[in-house]
Amino acid sequence: MSDTWPNAARGTEETGIRRAAVIGAGSMGAGIAAQFANAGMPVDLLDLPGAGRENRNAPAEAGVARQLRIGGFTVPEAAALVRPGNVEDHLERLSSADWIIEAVVENAALKKDLYARIARHRKPDAIVSSNTSTLLRAALTSEMPDDIASHFLITHFFNPPRHMELLEVIAGPDVPDEIVGRVHRAGRAVLGKTTVACFDTPGFIANRIGCYWMAVAAIEAERHGLRVEEADAVLAAFGVPRTGIFGLLDLVGLDLIPPVWGSLARGLPAHDAIHRHDLSTHPTVLRQIRAGRLGRKSGGGFFRKNKTGAREALDLETGEYRPFAPVVADDLPEAGRDPKALIDAGGLYGDYAWSVFSRLVTYAAETVEEIAQSADALDTAVSLGYGWRQGPFALAERVGLSSIAARLAAEGRPVPDELQRAALQGVHLGNTRTPDAGLKRARVLRGTPMARLEDAGDGVGIVRLTSKMGVIGPETFDVLEAALDGAGGEFRALVITGDTRRAFSAGVNLRHFLHLMDRPDALDAFLERGQRIYERLRLAPVPVVAALRGLALGGGCELMLHCDAVVAHVETRIGLPEATLGILPGWGGCTRMLDRCLALESADPAAAAARAFTILQAGTVAANAREAQGVGYLDRAAEIVMHPDDVERVAIETAHRMAQDYRPPEPPTIPLAGGAAAAALAAGVSPRSDTDPDWHTTVARDMAGVLTGAAGGEVPWSASAHQMHALERAAVLRMVGRPQTRAAIDRIVA
Repeated sequence: MSDTWPNAARGTEETGIRRAAVIGAGSMGAGIAAQFANAGMPVDLLDLPGAGRENRNAPAEAGVARQLRIGGFTVPEAAALVRPGNVEDHLERLSSADWIIEAVVENAALKKDLYARIARHRKPDAIVSSNTSTLLRAALTSEMPDDIASHFLITHFFNPPRHMELLEVIAGPDVPDEIVGRVHRAGRAVLGKTTVACFDTPGFIANRIGCYWMAVAAIEAERHGLRVEEADAVLAAFGVPRTGIFGLLDLVGLDLIPPVWGSLARGLPAHDAIHRHDLSTHPTVLRQIRAGRLGRKSGGGFFRKNKTGAREALDLETGEYRPFAPVVADDLPEAGRDPKALIDAGGLYGDYAWSVFSRLVTYAAETVEEIAQSADALDTAVSLGYGWRQGPFALAERVGLSSIAARLAAEGRPVPDELQRAALQGVHLGNTRTPDAGLKRARVLRGTPMARLEDAGDGVGIVRLTSKMGVIGPETFDVLEAALDGAGGEFRALVITGDTRRAFSAGVNLRHFLHLMDRPDALDAFLERGQRIYERLRLAPVPVVAALRGLALGGGCELMLHCDAVVAHVETRIGLPEATLGILPGWGGCTRMLDRCLALESADPAAAAARAFTILQAGTVAANAREAQGVGYLDRAAEIVMHPDDVERVAIETAHRMAQDYRPPEPPTIPLAGGAAAAALAAGVSPRSDTDPDWHTTVARDMAGVLTGAAGGEVPWSASAHQMHALERAAVLRMVGRPQTRAAIDRIVA
């Protein structure tokens, strides 16, 4: 593997899964194989043999190629871990797999035949699972030998496998707890999934509740006389994806409604509520299918673009398209952000909201004991499987359990026991998921609106960036300094982390930065303070570990670059985009990147400056942690974690381990390339077509001057970090005086 693929994800070795195999190279199967590879795990991908003798692995190779094309791999190099093959020539490869996943078409007879063939090659302790969404485990194991059945589960992935976090796991009483636990552990550590145990019932959890909700939402919209735009806008108040219901149906594809919803309905008893809202036989749906209006895949469904590119929406009464008429948020109570206010307001929108919501909560309460181990599990599955901010029960608590129960009773509708009990006792009913499970609650030592210093116990201090998107300002520095003051005494290690999944830190507080731009002395002091604190972190007497999730950009990336070690969620976006604003990384970012590139370029100052310049002048942002390793923002030792909620725990473990025999680094001496190298770098820049070319060239010249030392006049053979920091600050102070730079920052802040 190349330098962009240095290590397996943290925790994979403890799962008992060393190699995987996936059978079925369609979009789902190949996507699952790609996710194993993203964790650094080798995997075989088998499909039917291709026609002819020239390339019998063509279908599997096509599956890999498609994942490369659509972004199923974090980096292209990961595809080398996927070995294509076919089920006629290569089933013996299954003998080396610890987990075999079948992802072929939804045909029970075909699947059973495949399991019999797998049995001849599977090693005794290997797990076999089916990625089915419509078939029950009991049906698939009805003729299966006990030795395989005891290792057979359903593992229901959601598409695309790289990005959809939910993995539903269905096991029978004949499967030992150790086998079930291995799947849950591997699902999380290797595949980055939140696993939810489901009972063996039609649709499992997410699709059982989600398909019912979609059917009710679509049919009730038509019954209440809402336009499709109105229905989508109303439902947005409940934290569903921006597509709403009709946009979601277009995304799914209306042609899938009869087989998917129809299969679910056929598997459920006649008294189940889904039969009262049967989307698979609804006249509007059938009319759309007959007309070939299948959604996005056909160019039009409930929405489409006409020949001029203007968006149109389907009139549910006439069946004809009309101009798209968006709903203004101000037309809804509380701008459509509060479901309780919307329901309480009544009227066309409020009555529709209640009609859908009350049926959803009632159905969830009626079915929860049948399909899930708890209300929390149901909420987690629905929120992750359908992209809701909260599940049905958590939403019910926001609206008010007592008020829901009272209104149902007043309308003469039954109140489910689960809902009635929770309303009467005032108990917690449901939630989404508990992040960072297993972490001890840290004691807060110091807090500001932008950051907190916490004592995690056992000598580990945590600096938690609590501002919106983790932006950094003077109050962040106050907390960092407090943590550093305790380093070596109160703390034997430090961890720096963000407060949400969305961001470690999106960089400097640009409003504060903009305020300082007209005050050069104050801006210089702000930059110098950041440089001094970041350098203290780098040379601290204790290890400092960055725990990254979401965004680590600009000043946040610079903060990470000054830490001894990094633990990063695989999907973290990391970069130094300052050049796009007409400035450069001024908190030691240029210095640290030059130092890193020197290590990558055998200490050649000109080559290192050129490498750092290429990255920084382009404002490169790596789309994920694997890509960041290839760019150079992360080194080979960075620990990659597949599940975002494991990052902080792993960072604390890493800090403990490093503290055992930690020795701080020596202050660096950085060799510099000089003026000739600076001129060569600046001369090779092509102006961007979408910006002022003179401004862009000047920004590049400033950056080249810092990275080569030429900005300081006569260049010494080498420079200290302190000397490099002075060059960074002087360059930023020049750059902020340009009107193009102010305009670029104004656009971001506005």
